[in-house]
Amino acid sequence: MMKIEVIGLEPPCKKCTELLENARNAVAKLGIEAEVVKKWTLSDEMREKYGLLLSPALAIEGIVVAQGKVYKTERIIGLLQG
Repeated sequence: MMKIEVIGLEPPCKKCTELLENARNAVAKLGIEAEVVKKWTLSDEMREKYGLLLSPALAIEGIVVAQGKVYKTERIIGLLQG
């Protein structure tokens, strides 16, 4: 199963919430099996894995594809399709 991480602040800001919703919508529109999770940008796990990121960030299968931007659903669909 594909893993998609939305990495942002806690409590989530408007942009983090919007990116999370867009990622979930992209998965639903494609009808694929994927786990979409929200992670805290300053957690030890995220800093060790990705370093310091601009919030919000989007990672697909462990690769950061966006930082400091809210990608629209269509753009995320394009990334998921390759």
